[in-house]
Parts: sequence; structure tokens; C-alpha cells
Amino acid sequence: MTTSIAPYLTFNGNCRAAMKFYQQCLGGELSLQTIGKSPMADKLPREMKNSILHAVLSKGAISIMASDMVADKGLIKGNTVSLLLHCNSEKEIRSLYEKLSKGGEKTHPPETSFWGALFGDLTDKYGVQWLLHYPLKK
Repeated sequence: MTTSIAPYLTFNGNCRAAMKFYQQCLGGELSLQTIGKSPMADKLPREMKNSILHAVLSKGAISIMASDMVADKGLIKGNTVSLLLHCNSEKEIRSLYEKLSKGGEKTHPPETSFWGALFGDLTDKYGVQWLLHYPLKK
């Protein structure tokens, strides 16, 4: 079995909206498990029953997981984690950039990099940082 890594995002009540947004942008199959439909339902406050315990968005090699389960120290957003998307065409990188940046911040629109790729980055409306990469053919 090949070792792989998948990002796991933590939200504070808006996991469902964020993951549906990512599904609209990236496509794929989305699975959502609420706290109310889990063995944890009786152990957590009633107002959390619609919160997402675990979500998975899968499309080919892409797998993004997420939850509304915030640790006791709270949700701390920083710039230490980004999601890198390897794109298959110039059209795809530009389309995904526009979709993911809607309502967010276009920090660096796709442009030719010194390493011979189209590269851009953005922060989406949920505060998640994305890096988009498409190698140019020579």
C-alpha cells in the first residue's frame, strides 16, 4: 500500500457549508456524518446534533476531510497549512482559481513561475489557503 496524506480541516459550525462549497468547485462525492446520527449523540449538547462529526470529499486522488469538532483550546487559524491542487490544464487552473476565490481573497492569480508552471494562491471565504499548480509544456 502506498503511503498518502490527506488534509483534515476543522471548522466551527460551518463545515457542511464549506465542504459543499468545495464540492461545487472541485466536484466529487461528499459524505457527511452529523453528530446526531453518531454514537456520540447522547454525549454532546443537543444543539450540536446537526454539526458535522466527519466529512469526506473524494474525487480521484483528491481526498479532503473535515469536521466541526473543535478542540478545547478553540479554533486557531494560521498560515501553516495550505491545500495544493495539481491541475491538468490551464483552463482548469483558471476555473478553479475563480471558483475557490469567490467571496475570499485573490492573493496571487495564476501566472508563469520561474520553475515553468502556472502557479497561483488564494484564501477562500472560509479562511483556507489554496495553492494551484499546472506545469507548462515545453
